[in-house]
Amino acid sequence: MARNAEQNGGLYYPSEAVLADISVADFEALREAMRVDLAGTWAEIARAEFEWFEPWHTTLDESNAPFYKWFVGGKTNIVLNALDRHARSWRRNKAALIWEGENYECRSYTYHQLHREVSRFASVLKAMGVNKGDRVTIYMGRIPEIAIAMLACAKIGAVHSVVYGGFSVEALHGRIEDSESKIAITADGAWLRGNIVPLKNIMDEALLRAPTIQTVIVVKRTGQDVHMEPGRDLWYHDLMNLPIADAHIETEPMDAEDPLFLLYTSGTTGAPKAILHTHGGYMVGVATTLKWVFDIKDEDMWWCAADPGWITGHSYIIYGPLLLGATSLMYEGAPNHPFPDRWWDIAERHGVTILYTAPTAIRGLMRFGDAWPNRHDLSKLRLLGSVGEPINPEAWRWYHRVIGKERCPIMDTWWQTETGTFMISPVPSTPLKPGSATLPLPGVEIDVLDEDGNPVSPNEEGYLVIKRPWPAMLRTIYGDPERYVNNYWSRFPGVYMTGDSARRDEDGYVWVIGRVDDVIKVSGYRLGTAEIESALVSHRAVAEAAVIGVPDEVRGHAIKAYCILVAGVEPTQRLVEELRDHVAHEVGPIAKPATIEFVDTLPKTRSGKIMRRVLKARALGQDEGDLSTLEQ
Repeated sequence: MARNAEQNGGLYYPSEAVLADISVADFEALREAMRVDLAGTWAEIARAEFEWFEPWHTTLDESNAPFYKWFVGGKTNIVLNALDRHARSWRRNKAALIWEGENYECRSYTYHQLHREVSRFASVLKAMGVNKGDRVTIYMGRIPEIAIAMLACAKIGAVHSVVYGGFSVEALHGRIEDSESKIAITADGAWLRGNIVPLKNIMDEALLRAPTIQTVIVVKRTGQDVHMEPGRDLWYHDLMNLPIADAHIETEPMDAEDPLFLLYTSGTTGAPKAILHTHGGYMVGVATTLKWVFDIKDEDMWWCAADPGWITGHSYIIYGPLLLGATSLMYEGAPNHPFPDRWWDIAERHGVTILYTAPTAIRGLMRFGDAWPNRHDLSKLRLLGSVGEPINPEAWRWYHRVIGKERCPIMDTWWQTETGTFMISPVPSTPLKPGSATLPLPGVEIDVLDEDGNPVSPNEEGYLVIKRPWPAMLRTIYGDPERYVNNYWSRFPGVYMTGDSARRDEDGYVWVIGRVDDVIKVSGYRLGTAEIESALVSHRAVAEAAVIGVPDEVRGHAIKAYCILVAGVEPTQRLVEELRDHVAHEVGPIAKPATIEFVDTLPKTRSGKIMRRVLKARALGQDEGDLSTLEQ
């Protein structure tokens, strides 16, 4: 994006150099092909770009909607396409994964080496009794072994359930219990800002009430002493040095609709939802959207600066880049450790060409000023990306000007754990508007509806919905198909309810506004109010609690909690800190309320539902709106 072409009517246009470099030239033709023949166009892509053990007989089965199926009858395995085919091609000696630890330690794996490590660990899992369809919980920091574990599960047909390493005991226990995992894979600890996150200790506490776990495999990362339960706990490095770690294990042929992974995401009520994704459709969707949006080439150094414990890490650190035969960078630590230029130092040293990160990280690094990034040569960057929440225009412009030097288009992507892949996003040729995710990708039909399900006028806010199925869509909520239908398909029958509000401007550009349900996005991560409130009420001093999200300059939203105390308990600052620490222990540090206010009552409907919108309006000094249903 050259300076002299920077703005025209509010649009940022790509430069001639960017346009000349794009691999997919005609997205409008692709959109039209998808509009006319959705299944046929996806079938062409799936046949041309991926290997299959057996072909499918039906591309899209809509007979039991909303339980859609893709590539029915086809047999493949995501590892066949992410590793096996590259390991036998010219890419075998190309870097697949480059990792940098917080302490500057580096490791690199070629496609050949990563294929061997994954195969060896897959053999270990088989020897431990893991079979096709078994669930495996993975709880680690950002280290190569998390990718190896995920891929090894997929290779033998096991279903991985990765739990973010920032979650604490109760959140981990709940996810193990719900998935009925038989094996857990963790590490002794993880490094973050020079401190050790005690992952193994947290796992041990979670397993006190998790009888399904038979074996725990522990990666040695930080080296501190940890308890190893005899007969249950085994060191990863010991297992990988045994003859059972056979590099020649075959990849299991999987039905396209066989489960690949579970990933838990916060809901409006009750326990987090186990979103289920499958081998075939997820594989096709993830690789294709990454190719479209970031136009990854063989010479690129791709850096998705997310955590593998979230969908962004699954789709665009692990699976997507490997499916395309790209080189993917993974960094273990914090963006500003030990100094505020750590990311820019990494980008310069590793020659990063595409950086994909969250607005909360951009805002956090903005605070340190322009001098830190300006110390580094960022000239290799050609594209930037944003994920997790809408990016405010001020942060967009800083990212574009200071990091991208006004030449790198910003791919502002909207998608969800449930969608599996990018849904609304620019491609490098799209004129950009700061803060807008721009246009739906080919094959994605969205709408913005009012309360009655009618399309709203341009620039009016409404419910963001998706009107046609897509290959990487969630197939169900694991173990709860009724909740799947109720959560996503019942508000407006026949269309997928995203849970986000949005508007479309006169150019058709989409502006995502935020959640319409009781989910708070903190640093781009979705946290359910129910989970945080349950943690607060589990404390002996709290009788009732409600939490809301309030705007935060760095994190996007911060958590504010309102607590009614048990009779006789005095509100003190010490109790505030105790409750904040209690939530961190029960859910995870990311869920710790920024502020806690002690109150005598909470606004409720006559049916007893807490009116969080009223609390939010009061906190922000806004009109409280219609209070006719408020309990008097």
